[in-house]
Amino acid sequence: MLVQLAQAALERDHLKLRSLVQDFSREKINYSQLPRPIASDIRLLVISAALTELLAQRNNQTPPAWTKEIGALKEPFFLLESAATMKRLRTLCETQSPEPMRKRLLYAPPHFLEFA
Repeated sequence: MLVQLAQAALERDHLKLRSLVQDFSREKINYSQLPRPIASDIRLLVISAALTELLAQRNNQTPPAWTKEIGALKEPFFLLESAATMKRLRTLCETQSPEPMRKRLLYAPPHFLEFA
């Protein structure tokens, strides 16, 4: 399911991403026990790690150890396509994106997925 979350984020399919996050929330996931996803696309692994850390943090849980092994993307990626053309939004995302995402060069508004 983590790869599905990451794929939705990579495709900037926010409706699907929010729906998947809601599914995760309903399942009462123990984030520290989530296995490392198998993905041939490194971007999916990076996004999976960032989202796992973000959701664990927001649920007052410890993320799984494997997330510490996952570095950043090679190039910045804005989860909101409009950040590429809207300077204020881009700056907001670059400076206030949640830390698990920002450290991996993934950028989104500060409250991204809070009300999924």
